[in-house]
Amino acid sequence: MFEAIFENVRRKSPLIHNITNYVTVNDCANMLLACGASPIMADELEDAVEITALCGGLNINIGTLNRNTIPAMFAAGKRANELNHPVILDPVGAGASTLRTETALGLLKEVRFTVIRGNISEIKTLALGSGTTKGVDADVADRVTEENLDGAVTFAKDFARRAGARVAVTGAIDIVTDGTRTFCIRNGRPEMSAITGTGCQLSALTAAFVTANPDRPLEAAAAAVCAMGLCGEIAYSRMSELDGNASYRNYIIDAMCHLTPTALEMGAKYELR
Repeated sequence: MFEAIFENVRRKSPLIHNITNYVTVNDCANMLLACGASPIMADELEDAVEITALCGGLNINIGTLNRNTIPAMFAAGKRANELNHPVILDPVGAGASTLRTETALGLLKEVRFTVIRGNISEIKTLALGSGTTKGVDADVADRVTEENLDGAVTFAKDFARRAGARVAVTGAIDIVTDGTRTFCIRNGRPEMSAITGTGCQLSALTAAFVTANPDRPLEAAAAAVCAMGLCGEIAYSRMSELDGNASYRNYIIDAMCHLTPTALEMGAKYELR
């Protein structure tokens, strides 16, 4: 299943518009190139709307908001909806500040999202309209574990139905659902959390996978999550005693560059619920 999805990404090389945060913009661009897609970044209002029309998909990331780029997010999202292009929302740090929370909630009201990807705290904030987030990481009490997985799946499915989107809750165990079917994914390494931007890269990757597979958005989102986690595993196997998080970041991108559709199919660790 995931093999054909990844083959489509490599074959179609979708052009993805990213309105993303400046901490990880370069890594997102390189991750898209590594998976076989093409990136473009435009966050000036007038430019963003025009660029959105040229691209196949849109990735909106609120990690470094400012008053100039927020209108571009809304306008680009609406333009993508008009064109029936996939739109991904990464609500980085929603719940950590009023501006982040209000912007994310406003986007949910005015833009139709194909996939919403975040950690459990960010997703809870969107679902409940408020929340607490420790920076851009999930609160310890909100971490998804084997013990609370059933409850987390029920929560994610309910939010997906209400939001009319596929929801990807990422963490130690990833949950990807459309409100009916759910992938519980166990790819990845805990060390990935020591790198700034693995979540941002995943959101960009998700945009590419969904854009290349418009008829299978749930499976495409799950494939992207598996691919990112698998690359984290492959990259970690390369680490030496002299390597740190900077090398690990580069190894993950390298792993995506060399990942084959067959390797993804064989390496994906998931169960359907």
